[in-house]
Amino acid sequence: MTDPHTPEGVRLQKVLAGAGVASRRASEELIVAGRVSVDGQVVRELGTRVDPATAVIHVDGSRVQLDESALTLALNKPRGVVSTMDDPDGRPSLAQYVEGRSERLFHVGRLDADSEGLLLLTNDGELGHRLTHPSYEVPKTYLATVEGRIPKAVSTQLREGLELEDGFVRPSEVTIKDTAPDATLVEIVLHEGRNHIVRRMFEQVGHPVTRLLRTRIGSIVLGDLRPGRTRVIAGPELGALMASVGM
Repeated sequence: MTDPHTPEGVRLQKVLAGAGVASRRASEELIVAGRVSVDGQVVRELGTRVDPATAVIHVDGSRVQLDESALTLALNKPRGVVSTMDDPDGRPSLAQYVEGRSERLFHVGRLDADSEGLLLLTNDGELGHRLTHPSYEVPKTYLATVEGRIPKAVSTQLREGLELEDGFVRPSEVTIKDTAPDATLVEIVLHEGRNHIVRRMFEQVGHPVTRLLRTRIGSIVLGDLRPGRTRVIAGPELGALMASVGM
């Protein structure tokens, strides 16, 4: 194996601390415990030096982002906003939520204008590509409020999958969260992102969607982020997201 130690590099614990993984002292403890790998090799020596520009570092299997220019944001997209940075028709777009930032950000996937919830923005091209490529099957979780009370037979039909006009789709999870006489709240998890796929599924079974909220993308959760607000995805949270797509 290639020796990950770079004599003219930066001490590994300093790199970890600088990346926001932990304090330098806590980073030393992580190294000694064998929880840190560099270029695929577990490193336990505190004197190890690495080149931050080229080293691939993982802590507990999660990638550490060393590129200080890289930025990933979570946005709670409000209803009525189109998933583009510049809308030729003048509709509200994503640009208003990143005003003042120097980074050239792009959206990862999309939500239609009538849908709301979690959307990721990044300038990391490789991360964005992997999160949207079908081969990585990144799960996305939605809360759909639909018309009418969904009977057991329909929920079973959804779980077993539907044949849509552009192919078969089978959710990995379908959970009835709440019911009312004229509406049902359904949580649904999908590993693909075809246009309007959640709305088309419920339309096909006779229960049109009246509100659609995305609550999770991979390991990133919407949480209590308010509509129209963003937060930076960094540290272990970003590392887990990168690791989930093989970075």
